[in-house]
Amino acid sequence: MGGTCQTAAEEGAGPVPLGSSSGIGSRGMSAGGASPPGLQLPATPAARTARDMADVPPFMLGRPRFGQGTFYGRFQHFLDIIDPRTLFVTESRLKEAVQLLEDYKHGTLPPGVSNSELWAAQKIKQAIIHPDTNEKIFMPFRMSGYIPFGTPIVVGLLLPNQTLSSTVFWQWLNQSHNAGVNYANRNATKPSPTSKFILGYAGAVISAVSIAVGLNALVQRANKFTPATRLFIQRFVPFPAVASANVCNVVLMRHSELEEGIDVLDSSGQIVGSSRIAAKHALIETALTRVVLPMPILVLPPIIMSGLEKTYLLRTYPRLVLPVHSLVCLAAFGLALPLAISLFPQMSEIETSRLEPEIAKNTTCHTVVYNKGL
Repeated sequence: MGGTCQTAAEEGAGPVPLGSSSGIGSRGMSAGGASPPGLQLPATPAARTARDMADVPPFMLGRPRFGQGTFYGRFQHFLDIIDPRTLFVTESRLKEAVQLLEDYKHGTLPPGVSNSELWAAQKIKQAIIHPDTNEKIFMPFRMSGYIPFGTPIVVGLLLPNQTLSSTVFWQWLNQSHNAGVNYANRNATKPSPTSKFILGYAGAVISAVSIAVGLNALVQRANKFTPATRLFIQRFVPFPAVASANVCNVVLMRHSELEEGIDVLDSSGQIVGSSRIAAKHALIETALTRVVLPMPILVLPPIIMSGLEKTYLLRTYPRLVLPVHSLVCLAAFGLALPLAISLFPQMSEIETSRLEPEIAKNTTCHTVVYNKGL
């Protein structure tokens, strides 16, 4: 099972197995391709040739267009996955993309089809169709819809002067949206009981609401702070609440992996064994990503808005505060999501000497890889 072992940088070009984790991560990186400037096919052979000459790599079915061994490659890849333009793809365009990929798979491509067209077709299909069920994903729960549909929730979370009921509502709505995204993009190659998703959802909602309500109550009782200071501090309450809920969700959804282990693979893509040590590393990396993700989304807007609200424009026209706040949240969300999920490679690497002895002896490779999930 050994084969010729590869480096972490070379690993990024390989296939992405779907066997080890649940939630967004199981599917997110199996989605590969990208489309250079747009989603429409070039109209002429000359245009196709020009696009292909612009550093477009050869098409590989089911694999990412950008190498996953570097942070920049992963960042480019995820920019494609969350591209909101795919939300506007028509049914006829989707069928055209699916048919093009089927023709490629069966070796019946019409003459003149370029790599750019194939990458664009794969991007469209993987943005809309679940790879395991082959069913269309509900638009608000697609990765490409995460920012457009999630931004209004972020705005609601960061509204000043929150009441108890509004705090509970926005935290519940945020975790409900996250749960929908997790379930819609789940790994469906292995049956997973619905109770696992319900448990993760309930734990996330309870932890988020409890922390948000508790911190708000503590701030309100802090008599040493002026009203303006209390209001400023309250704006940062959503971050620890959401971050804690994200970690809770990961632990509840994937705690069984710590007992059963996750698959580790050698350089040829063969499963070497199921490692609990690798599962622990995967869980830590995923939890860290889930903490980093909401940080710029829920921390930067309050800081920026506290300065903008003092400007002459917003003091003169207070009705502009909500639209400006929404734009700031949208910009922070759009930047933070691809940056956070690009921190770690989807297929993380670990030395075989650090694994269980019974797994290490199954391969001659010095390192193996595992799917960490998102």
